[in-house]
Amino acid sequence: MKLRLPQYSGKDHLVLAIIFLPLTMGLNAIIFGGRYFTRWDIFLPTTLLTSLVFSVNYIICSAFSIWLKNRMPAERQTNRRLLYMIALFVALSGVFLLTVFHGYEFFPSFSYTFNEKRFTWAYMGIAIIDIFMVILMEGISNYNHWRENLKETEKLKKTFKQSQLLGLKSQVNPHFLFNSLNTLSSLITEDEKEAETFLNEMTKVYRYLLRGDDEQLVPLQTELKFIEAYNHLLDRRFGQSLQVQLHIREEDKTKLIPPLSLQVLIENAFTQNSMSKTDPLVIRISTNGDDLVVQNSRKPKSISNAIDFEAGLDNLVTKYRLLTAAEVVIRDEESERSIYLPLIEKKGVVA
Repeated sequence: MKLRLPQYSGKDHLVLAIIFLPLTMGLNAIIFGGRYFTRWDIFLPTTLLTSLVFSVNYIICSAFSIWLKNRMPAERQTNRRLLYMIALFVALSGVFLLTVFHGYEFFPSFSYTFNEKRFTWAYMGIAIIDIFMVILMEGISNYNHWRENLKETEKLKKTFKQSQLLGLKSQVNPHFLFNSLNTLSSLITEDEKEAETFLNEMTKVYRYLLRGDDEQLVPLQTELKFIEAYNHLLDRRFGQSLQVQLHIREEDKTKLIPPLSLQVLIENAFTQNSMSKTDPLVIRISTNGDDLVVQNSRKPKSISNAIDFEAGLDNLVTKYRLLTAAEVVIRDEESERSIYLPLIEKKGVVA
């Protein structure tokens, strides 16, 4: 069984290793004066004993500090927690010093008697060191917390960029562009007015897909406007074979989701499933207050490139995990797949 010592800042052992020997030697120099450095029969045993007692005291202080941190974790409680820690450190240091000063009286070979003046100076010095130690440990702890937050932020940015690239890869590719242009070409010869409408909707889609900002979240209403334009292109391409039905509550439209979330799920559905006019693929998008629910009938193709688009879905799940505590829920039944995307309130975003 591996012994694990308490860690308040994550660097407690390193701090202990750095300070315990100088502090031990300084304290013994106060107690014994010049004899401490001239007599090996005093130097070696007192250094070992004082180091042991000091290490035990430090570990106890660290354990109580962790307990206080767990009891008062909020940022507004920091000042009060630090005051309690300082008071605790100073009190325990007093016990530690009394143990050392009086303990040496039990060793006749040391020829030592308790000196109140030296005890007072030592206690004042230890108290100052305690205050410095508390501030140092809290500083290291805050720095480590900041680094963890920075790592999470960088991870989120990386995931978001990957999501953007996956979105572009799934839509802005030669096949999608070819199909869109081919549909537009046919409409130009058949119905110029409809061709103009198709071109306008196609422009909206590509503007949304290719925009260069770094938004992590967009209002649901913004995403729905994009989906309306995107669905117009799909309607001209698949006709009645693909049906996207929207049932969104007005009060949910101001809530937030990652951009291109619906595009990923819609393409995931029609890429993996077969469809026809007589047996259309139906994709229903609705809200229930907490979630945006995307449901589609399951009619898997015998040959599919589903792996690429499942990667996009996995990326979306990862992004949600970083943005909010809520999880994306995917339920696959024999005839239907349901995906629940949490609708994010602004206050629910992870900073």
